[in-house]
Amino acid sequence: MRGVPRLIDVKHLGRDRVIGAWLVDGFVIDPGPESDVGELLAGLGGEQPRGLLLTHIHFDHAGASGRLVERWPELAVYVHENGARHLVDPAKLVASARQLWGDDFDRLWGEVVPVPEENLRVLSGGESVEGFDVEYTPGHAKHHVAYFHRETGHAYVGDMAGVRIPPSDLTRAPTPPPDIDVEAWLDSVERIEARAPSAVVLTHFGRVDDVAGQLDAVRDALRSQAELARDAEEDEFVATLERAAAERLDPATAERLLDAGDPHHFYAGLRRYWSKVAA
Repeated sequence: MRGVPRLIDVKHLGRDRVIGAWLVDGFVIDPGPESDVGELLAGLGGEQPRGLLLTHIHFDHAGASGRLVERWPELAVYVHENGARHLVDPAKLVASARQLWGDDFDRLWGEVVPVPEENLRVLSGGESVEGFDVEYTPGHAKHHVAYFHRETGHAYVGDMAGVRIPPSDLTRAPTPPPDIDVEAWLDSVERIEARAPSAVVLTHFGRVDDVAGQLDAVRDALRSQAELARDAEEDEFVATLERAAAERLDPATAERLLDAGDPHHFYAGLRRYWSKVAA
């Protein structure tokens, strides 16, 4: 039914509540990694999507895009202009990511298949796409956008409202390298809030109806993580985040929170941010 969003849990690494793709008005928002494409197709139940709406091109959000275009050669792929070239030729992006994940890359993300240039619909922010309004939302990535669904008022914000694994409301700001910009992120959150969405929809994981509460939570997480990364060594940073998770989450939820984002990577992204600030 048009206007009714449907969550497809792609069961990343065989676990629920880690990565969620969304089917809205026939569009798949953030299809997830290629390694989980089988779960996505099962969730679609034979339905051919009208297109893919990518919030950004990180593999946990967009890695399945090329594989889906192989299956449906006419599939339109909407992506911000700063990320489009990496979908056409992902070799540099994959090489950089392999430095971060090493031998785990293939297990985590699968094969990153290029997207033909003719399938791309390149965005800069400010467009309207089939009932969605597009807002450029940098901070987590230079090529991040959010999609505001006019009929429901839902905002599909990718990683901009944080990582939160239900049933908990514990929120982390996912800050992996290379593009973290704390000021830009906070500004993007302000612009998301200014549109007064009825809900924010997180890839990691689910719809949150308390918009003000969730946006406050990601602001607080981002500021506190940034300050901690500026002042602390990596071991202390990671231990602080892990201690908060152990105090508030059951073991299964804590495991999924880690699957959705590694604190070691969050530290690396924030240290890179602080080095840029100091330069």
